[in-house]
Amino acid sequence: MTVLHDAPVGGEIPAIPADARGRVAELHELREQVRRGPSEKATEAQHAKGKLTARERIDLLLDEGSFREVEPLRRHRAQGFGLEAKKPHTDGVVVGWGTVHGRTVFVYAHDFRIFGGALGEAHAQKIHKIMDMAIAAGAPLVSLNDGAGARIQEGVTALAGYGGIFQRNTKASGVIPQISVMLGPCAGGAAYSPALTDFVFMVRETSQMFITGPDVVQAVTGEKITQNGLGGADVHSSVSGVSHFVYDDEQSCIEEVRYLLSLLPQNNREMPPASSTDDPVERRNESLLDLVPADGNRPYDMRKVIEEVVDHGEYLEVHERWATNVIVALARIDGHVVGLIANQPQSLAGVLDINASEKAARFVQMCDAFNIPIVTLLDVPGFLPGVDQEHGGIIRHGAKLLYAYCNATVPRISLILRKAYGGAYIVMDSRSIGADLSFAWPTNEIAVMGAEGAANVIFRRDIAAAEDPEAMRAQKIKEYKSELMHPYYAAERGLVDDVIDPAETRQVLAASLAMLRTKHADLPSRKHGNPPM
Repeated sequence: MTVLHDAPVGGEIPAIPADARGRVAELHELREQVRRGPSEKATEAQHAKGKLTARERIDLLLDEGSFREVEPLRRHRAQGFGLEAKKPHTDGVVVGWGTVHGRTVFVYAHDFRIFGGALGEAHAQKIHKIMDMAIAAGAPLVSLNDGAGARIQEGVTALAGYGGIFQRNTKASGVIPQISVMLGPCAGGAAYSPALTDFVFMVRETSQMFITGPDVVQAVTGEKITQNGLGGADVHSSVSGVSHFVYDDEQSCIEEVRYLLSLLPQNNREMPPASSTDDPVERRNESLLDLVPADGNRPYDMRKVIEEVVDHGEYLEVHERWATNVIVALARIDGHVVGLIANQPQSLAGVLDINASEKAARFVQMCDAFNIPIVTLLDVPGFLPGVDQEHGGIIRHGAKLLYAYCNATVPRISLILRKAYGGAYIVMDSRSIGADLSFAWPTNEIAVMGAEGAANVIFRRDIAAAEDPEAMRAQKIKEYKSELMHPYYAAERGLVDDVIDPAETRQVLAASLAMLRTKHADLPSRKHGNPPM
C-alpha cells in the first residue's frame, strides 16, 4: 500500500489510490506508522534508559481507550541544517484529550524519539492548541515532559513557541488544574512552564530540571556537578522546592497523577468531586487524647493526627520532603475534599520559617482557586529566629502566608491543638484574619509568647531583685500561665468558637464543613492584588 510522504527532491510524486476504500486503507496504515513512531531502534533506546514512550505514558495516564489525538499528522516546515530531509509526523509531541476516572483531561507528551523532544514552531503550535482547548473546555491539563529544550535549528521561532506556552500557563492559572510530569530532561527556558503550573511530579534518576546545565555551571563558576546533583528529582523535592512529588518509576508517578486528579475539580467554577464513604463522621478519635502530649516541649507526629481525622486515614501530602516543619495535604472528610495545613512538631518544633511560609501560602492559594475548603491544625511556637531568616526576608515571606489566608474566600476552619504563640498564631488562619470557625483543644496555649519568655520580660526586675531568682521566676511563670494562658482564656474573649474534646475532632470538623459548604464571599472589585514577593 502506498503511504503519503514528502516526495524526494528531484523524484516522482508517489501514486495516490483512486478509490475511497484505497484511501481509507492508506489512512489506517499511515495512522499505524504514526502510532509506532520513528523506528524500533529509537523505541528500544528509550526503553534502555528506563523510560516509556510518549504514547505508553498517555496510555498509563488516561482511562483505557479514551484518548483522542489532535494533529497526529502535523509536520514542521523548517528549512536548513538538514531539517528539510527530516519531517516526521507529530513533530515530536503527542497532544489530545481523554478521561481520568471518567472525567475529561487534556494532555501533551513530548516524544524524545523525535528530535529529542525538542520544541520547534509546529511542535509549539500543537501545544498551544491543546492548551487553548483545555482552557475553553474547562478541564485539567497534564504535560508529560521529556524534551531537550528549544530546537536550535529553528532559532528564534522556537523561543517564541515557549513564550506562547508561558502565556497560556499564566492565563490558565487558577482556572483549570495544571500538572507537569517530568519524565526526562527539562533545561533552559523550558523549565519555566512547569514552575508556572500547580503541581510538578518528578522521577528519580531519569528527570532533571535546570536553567543552566552542569557544563555551563562549571565553565562560569568552576563547580563540577552531575545533572542529578544539579537538578534531579531529590534536589528539587527536598532542597529547591520546585517539585511537589517524587517517585522511583514512571508507573508509580503517573498513577499518583491520576489520584491527584481525583481530588481536584475540573475547573474553578466547579466543586471538587465528592464520594461516598463508609467511614462514619461520628467516629470518635480517642487515640488523640494520648497521641498529643500536653507538655508543649514534647514532639509528636502531626501526620498521625491527620490520619485519625480524615476518611480512612488516607491523604495525599504535597511537598512532603521540602519545608518539613509544615504539612500540606489533600484528603477527604465525610467524602468531601479538604486542604489540610498543619505545623509539624517533629521538625524544627513546628516553627514557621521562610520555606514553610512559602509552601503553605502556595497551597492556600491553590485550594482557594479550586474551591477546596481549608482546615488548619495549629501547634506553632512562633517564627524561626536567626540572622539568616531575618536577612533572607522572613517578614516578606511570612507575609505571603498571611496574604494568602486573608485573600481566601473558601470555607476556613482552624483548630489549635496545643501551642499558638505570637505572630505565627495570627498568620496561621486565626479568627482575626477571617477564619470562619476556630476551635481549640483543652491543651491549647494561645499567647503572645511562651510563659517562660513572657515572665522573663514582664517580671525581670522582680526576678533580678529576688533572693532566689529561680524560685521567683518559677512563681511568675506559674502566675502568667494561670492568668493569661489557661485553655479558656481565648474562648472567654470570643477568639475561638469552642473548646472541644479531642475525641470529637472528626465529627466537629465534618459538621462545620457541611454547614460552610454553601458559603459565599466576595472580594473587593479590583484587577488583582499586589501580594508580597
